Formats: sequence, C-alpha cells, structure tokens
Amino acid sequence: AVYLLILVGGIVRSTGSGMGCPDWPKCFGEYIPPTDVSQLPPNYKDIYSDKRYQKNLKVADMAESIGFKDLASRLRTDKSMNEEADFNATKTWIEYINRLIGALIGLFIFFNLITAWGYWSENKLIFSSAFITMLMVGFQGWIGSIVVSTNLLPGMITFHMLLALAIVALLIFGQFAIEGRSSRISFYNPKVLSNLLLVAIVLYLGQIALGTQVREAIDEVAKALTESNRSEWIDALGLEFYIHRSYSIIILCLHIYIAYLVRKTSSLKVYGLDLFSVLVFLIVFEIATGAGMAYFSIPAFLQPIHLLVASLIFGLQFYLYCVVALRKQKAIGKEIVL
Repeated sequence: AVYLLILVGGIVRSTGSGMGCPDWPKCFGEYIPPTDVSQLPPNYKDIYSDKRYQKNLKVADMAESIGFKDLASRLRTDKSMNEEADFNATKTWIEYINRLIGALIGLFIFFNLITAWGYWSENKLIFSSAFITMLMVGFQGWIGSIVVSTNLLPGMITFHMLLALAIVALLIFGQFAIEGRSSRISFYNPKVLSNLLLVAIVLYLGQIALGTQVREAIDEVAKALTESNRSEWIDALGLEFYIHRSYSIIILCLHIYIAYLVRKTSSLKVYGLDLFSVLVFLIVFEIATGAGMAYFSIPAFLQPIHLLVASLIFGLQFYLYCVVALRKQKAIGKEIVL
C-alpha cells in the first residue's frame, strides 16, 4: 500500500499537481474539493496565499528555534512560496486522490499497530517497529503539509521522499520479525555480504537523494519555461544531473559484484527466485527508465515509474540485508547456516 502511495505521489509530481490543493488537510477548505472555479470566491488566490503565509510564519519560528536561521528567513521573505496557482480541476482531484490514498494507508498502519500488540510477549521488536511506523506516518503527514504551505520548497521534497523510504524499511523489518527464523538459506561469509549490502544501501540512498534534487531542478526549469519545450529541460539541468547519471553505473557494478558473490558462495533461493539477481534486474530497469527520460524529453509517464522502481530497489536491498545480517546464525564447519 505504501508503494502504491509512492507511485501516486510520482504521478502528482509528473503532472504538476502538487499544489492542486492549496491547503491541508482539506482542499480549498472542503473535504470534497470543487470541480469548477465558479465554486470558489473571486479572491480565492488571496485567501489561500494569506493562509499559507501565516502557516509559514509559524514554521519559520520553529525552524529558527532549532537553528535553521537561513530557512526561517526564507520562509518569512520569499514571496514565491505564497504564490497561488490558477484553479485546475484535474490537478486538484489528482492531489485530492493522493491524499485520500494517504489517509487510507494511515488507517492500515493504525490497524497494523493494533494487531502488532498481540506479538508483545513473543517479540517486542514487532510492536516497537509498528509503533514507530505509526509515529513516522503522522510526522510524514505533517511534513506533507509543510511541502504544500511552502509551495514545494526544494529540500523538503527530498526529506519527504526519504521519510517514505524509512516507513518502507520499518514495515519490511516488522514483516521480517514476524517471519519464521529457520531457513535453508546459507552463506559462506554472511558478515562480508551484510557489510557489502549495507554499503550498497547507503550509496543507493545517496543516489535517491540526488535523484530528488534533479527532480526539483526539473521543476524549476519547467516553471521557467512555463511547462513547455520539454526537449530543452535536460539541457538546462546542472551538474547534479550528470553526477546522478554517472553514479548509477557505480551502483550497478556494485550490485553485480554482490550478486556474483552470492551465486558463488550461497544457496539463496526465495520462492524459487534468486532475489539478488532480481535486484540487479531492477537496477538495470531503473537505469533504462532514467535514460528514457533523458533521451525522450522526460515523458510524464516514465517519471512515476522511475520513482516507484527506485523505492522497490531500496525495499529489496533492505529486506536482503535483514535476511543476511539479522537472522539467528549457527556455525556448521566453515559454513554459516541461517
């Protein structure tokens, strides 16, 4: 369900619908948004611009109190954060559906917490991970409201994405903790493999952060070119795009080496699939979608796919790290059987 929300969030970004609802959690002050501009007051832009500014002043005070003085100053003085877009019913409803799915998933996370209580006596980590997940979802919702009030402030979107991945990791850890600990999976040297996977995860998170910065840069270029001339968007990007593109080859080579090491020294088969090979395939597919965007003027349909696959890669990385590093280990001769 969280992966579905990430996909829908990508659709929101690729269609430029992030500001389809100028307020949060309601949309134009209603739980059911309007379908035509005639349903709004003539001065709706001034109304919601002022509301956004008042909220940003509160966020600025909070940011300043924890040491982010530059951010606080920008929140108070950057007039672009308070600009209100023209009403667009399609964009409004795309963003509204995104919020409805987010609310539904919030309920799923709450029920997950309730059912996790039954595992308290058996494994406290299961309930603890579910509880932290619930807190993270609430925090993520609040960050989402800040993203809206600051008119998609660069940096906040990256943080929003990384929080989503943290929620994915917590859910995967909870699922892993519930699974049986016995397995026919074996590795010759799980410590080396788990360390390599940890390095891969850290490097890939860096790649995702770079990708969100590239996406933010694309938003700025699109805005400057009034959402037209898509063929010029890539040429207008800065150094972060070329680093992001070249960095993907390093990521791929590292994962090919890990998959080779696993095939050579282990018997990892889950549901009949070699998940390390699946991981390499996903990375190749992710690079292909990135190349498709670079060479075909960033088609809108590829953007959410690129984001979703990136999230799937991280989830699989984290799951495999749990499989290798966190299962109970028993030494049998030179081999470690998990």
